[in-house]
This record gives sequence, structure tokens and C-alpha cells, in this order.
Amino acid sequence: MKQLDTKMMHPAEQINVIIGRIYRSGMTTTSGGNISIKDENGDIWVTPSAIDKGTLTPKDIVCVKKDGTIVGPHKPSSEYPFHKAIYDTRPEISAVIHAHPPGLVAFSIARQIPNTNIIPQAKNICGEIGYAKYACPGSQELGQVIAEEFKNEKYKAVILENHGVVLGGVDMMDAYERFETLEFCCRTLVNAGHIGKINTLSNELISDFNLSIPHNIPHYMDVNYPSDERAIRTEMCNVIRRSCNQGLMISTYGTVSCRWRNNDFLITSPNVPRWDIQPEDIVQVRDGMAEAGKTPSRSVALHHRIYQENPHINSIITTQSPNLMAFAVTGQKFDVRTIPESWIFLQDMPTIPFSDIYKAVDKTAKLFASNRAILVENNCVIVTGDRLMQTFDYLEVAEFSANSLVMASAIGPLCPIGEQEIEELRVAFNVK
Repeated sequence: MKQLDTKMMHPAEQINVIIGRIYRSGMTTTSGGNISIKDENGDIWVTPSAIDKGTLTPKDIVCVKKDGTIVGPHKPSSEYPFHKAIYDTRPEISAVIHAHPPGLVAFSIARQIPNTNIIPQAKNICGEIGYAKYACPGSQELGQVIAEEFKNEKYKAVILENHGVVLGGVDMMDAYERFETLEFCCRTLVNAGHIGKINTLSNELISDFNLSIPHNIPHYMDVNYPSDERAIRTEMCNVIRRSCNQGLMISTYGTVSCRWRNNDFLITSPNVPRWDIQPEDIVQVRDGMAEAGKTPSRSVALHHRIYQENPHINSIITTQSPNLMAFAVTGQKFDVRTIPESWIFLQDMPTIPFSDIYKAVDKTAKLFASNRAILVENNCVIVTGDRLMQTFDYLEVAEFSANSLVMASAIGPLCPIGEQEIEELRVAFNVK
């Protein structure tokens, strides 16, 4: 998969890639949703009306010229009027996404605005969120009420009452990352609401966290890329894309690293959409220094300490997935004693305070001497293992287990496996 380069791809190609991604991720239906791009000429490229979102090609995308002329084999989306209204209201916006993803629709029909202060990066990505009163889809009135909300320049996302959401961005990737992050927050909030009281982060805590991120990582110049190192880069990219496909990562968050030689390792870089990551986006880290010209993940110091403290660990995944994060934002115990596989793979999985991931790095790293994975309150899940595919498998098992627990909360009290059964598993599977 090629990285989505908005400077090089034609608007029709960009729209085709993103609407396909939204559809395959279960964030829109065959007939639902529409996205558009306004190009440098003032022409608006938009998804067509009544065409299967699962089979669109760039040739299906419609162009509405600046003078109103329609170019293409189909009619433009029936929601085109509010796309144009947004562009007319906010000249800096050049991409718009409207869809009906389940989490955001849940908030739109409950007539609430989601609180994105559940994880550090969400508020910065999503910004403040507006709310538009209901109007008939496709009507000029709907365009007017949406445009009225977008007059507030703080808003790049607006909840549509009993309808869904509309988001804008300076380009298509900016809009998509906002859309994906906001839907992730909504799904996490809904899941968390099933199991406990939701804890949010204060603006001060988020600010302190952002200030703690290292910005002056030293670099080294004598970089080499032998074949074993290049093979690790390729495997990391494959696992990251697979994580996105499985709903275990989103574009704006997910760090993967692999030990290379001794305590040297490879790690993802920030600000690269995870869906589109390429081997050249991976950063080599030697002796705590990054290869010249590249910036490693903000988690680089923690990953470095985990490798130093735990010679048995050769790969780490730090991510956010909606069911595991439901436990992270409520502080509810994530009990892996659900089915034998969950306990055999994960054993007991502790939750640590939000601040420990940046204020107590050494303490956090030492936890992995006896734990394969930990949850960090309002932040992430950190999973470790030997081979990268083993670590990915542990992550999948953890998220599936968390999903089962969330679903079980609607049925009745949790009935975990007892101590006698756990001891039997220890013996049968040689678990220490």
C-alpha cells in the first residue's frame, strides 16, 4: 500500500482510498456517507450519489466545477450542498468527511458531544466539537445549520443531531485522522460506560504529559541498513497495517519496536499515518541515539528501558484499542481469567497510573520482568513478547478478551475461572 501523499495524488484517487478505508473499517455503509475535496482551482470533487461505497473507483468520483458544471458519470452526493456551504464558510478547509459510524451516531442520537479528554492526543487532534440541530438530509436548510456551526473557527468537527458527524481538514489526511480519532473516542466511551465510571484527564494533566515528551534526542551519522535490519522494517510495517485492519490501531496512534542487536532497536516515528507507514518511516536507535534525520516515537525512552531491563523481550507494541481502553479509562480491573487462552497468553495484566508512563519510566520497565502486558490509565496498552508476531497475537487476544468482558457486562455478573482451574493451566502449559 502506498502512503497517501496529498501533494502527489489526484483528488479522485484520494477520495477513493479514504472512502474505501472508511467502508472497510465499518465506519459507513454501502449507501451512507460522502466525502469531498476542494482543489486549488475551486472545483469540488465529491463521492457520487447512490453508488456502492464498497466498489467505488476514481472514475466514479464527481467533479463539480467552480461554475456549477458537473463532470463525471454520476450525480454528486445528495449532501453536496452542505459540503459547498462549509467550503464557502471556511476557506482554509479543503476536505470534508460526512459519515454515520456507530460510535458517533450513538452520540448524535443521544444528542451529546463526546468528551475527548480520555486520552492525551485526542483533544489536540479533534479540537472543540460543534453541534448542529436536525434538518432534512440534502436540504439547503441542513447546509445552513452546518455552515452556521462552522463559522466558529474553533470547530473542525460538528455532531449532526440524529444524523452523524461532519468533519473538515486542511487536507484529506487531516480530516480523516480527525474522523478516525473521534470515532475511536466515541467507541471507547460507549464501551467504558458498560463497565464503570469514566475518568477524564484535566487539561493540566494533558499539558504536563505533552511537556514531558523528549524533543532533543541525540542523533548519529554512521547509519547502515544490513539485510536483517531491512527485514525487520518490512515486518514492522506489515504488522502495523494489520493492526489498523483489525481495529487495534488508528492513524494517529500506535508504536511498534523490535530489538535488533543487543539493546539497539527499530521503532516507529511519530506523525506518520499508521495505515500508510513505509519501511523508510522506521527509525533505528543505537545507544539511545536515533539515526540522523529522523525522529523516533515519543515512547522511545520507555521502549529503550524495557529492552535494557528485560533481555527476554524482543518486541513491543504500544497502542490504543477501544475495548482495552474502556478498562484504561474506567480503572476497572481487566480480568483475563475469562477463557483458558486469555490467561495462558496474558496471565494477570495490571493497570498503572497515567503519570507512570512518563514520570516513572524505570519502574514501568521493571514491571515487564513478570508481566507480558500492562494497561496505562487513560493512555495505552503496552504488550511485549519475543517475536513480533507473538506480541501481535498477545495484543489480539487482549482486545478480544476485553471485548468479551464488555459484552458480558450486559448479560450478568462475570464468572471468571477459579484458582483451581488456573493451577491446572499452570501445570498443563508449564506457566511459571
